[in-house]
Amino acid sequence: MTNTDLPVTASTTDRQTAAAARPAPFDAATAARLDQLDREATAHVDDNRPDKTRKGYSADWKAWLRFCAEKNLTGTLVAFVEWCWRQPGQRRGTLTAPSTIDRRVTGVVVTARCQLKLQLQEGIAEEARALLKAKVKQMEKDGASRGNGSADALLVRHMEKVAATLPGNRFGTRDLSLMTLHFAIAGHEHELAWLRLRDVTEDPEGRGLVVDVRVSKVKPRKVAVPFGSRAHLCPVRAWRRWRDELGPNADPDSFAFRALHNRWHTVLPKGLDPESVGDVLERIGARADLDIRLTGHSPRRGLVTESSRAGNPDAVMEKQGGWAPGSKVMRRYREEDEAFKENALHGVL
Repeated sequence: MTNTDLPVTASTTDRQTAAAARPAPFDAATAARLDQLDREATAHVDDNRPDKTRKGYSADWKAWLRFCAEKNLTGTLVAFVEWCWRQPGQRRGTLTAPSTIDRRVTGVVVTARCQLKLQLQEGIAEEARALLKAKVKQMEKDGASRGNGSADALLVRHMEKVAATLPGNRFGTRDLSLMTLHFAIAGHEHELAWLRLRDVTEDPEGRGLVVDVRVSKVKPRKVAVPFGSRAHLCPVRAWRRWRDELGPNADPDSFAFRALHNRWHTVLPKGLDPESVGDVLERIGARADLDIRLTGHSPRRGLVTESSRAGNPDAVMEKQGGWAPGSKVMRRYREEDEAFKENALHGVL
């Protein structure tokens, strides 16, 4: 067995029985207690992982099992990387992104060690990641790309241009509300798509909106949305105008953002699905001839960028968007924008 072999069928008991007997460093009672502590520590770590991470690792393990099924229930992480490299991406016409493949390797190793208690050698993933690094290097040399790439941040200056080009009809009213509320709650596409009318309420003291994000793969949360200083980009005012279009007798359980008839502009019962939310942003960004390509993730990233520039602490942004405390992803969004704020050339030239 090479250092990248990862058996998936043998149980821990079978491997321990087959292994050569070793002198026990502890008596049976102590060994049992240490084993219990190890299990409790593992459970604590797993319980405190963000839901998104746990779901991601679960998907990674399922991908590993599909790979093993094709390879007659055996394989190595190196071969797994090769297999993942050929798999389609989430969006039609794309291939799996290198970052996703790297996460898949991590997910398989963590699941095998922490949940299945497989005895894996140290550095088992090194050769697999070396292969992935080589493939990425060749991809960049060839000028190719994979996955969706990093989302561009939707900034205030972009929203200014979008607002100026939106039509003066129901489509414009809906799309402005969708964009500004998406930004305000640092939402995901699916979070906006699954909002119901009853989930967006007025603050009792008149300070703005309270948005109850109940359906979220990241973190269900209630988000306070105050009035904006720019009236034409204020998410509260934009929502009120869109809410008026839905009528006073609209079902509270109906979708907050609904489809419109292309010709008559009447409000349809059907809500926007997550992909349609992203399509709306892409369409209004293209109409405004922005210097970036808007996607369904652009408002989420944009909130972090603009909030960081305004001097807000990480904890405030984490709470708004449902990121876990100390989120590396959120911090990376912020740090990538700070290249001019913290720069080695300051005071030099």
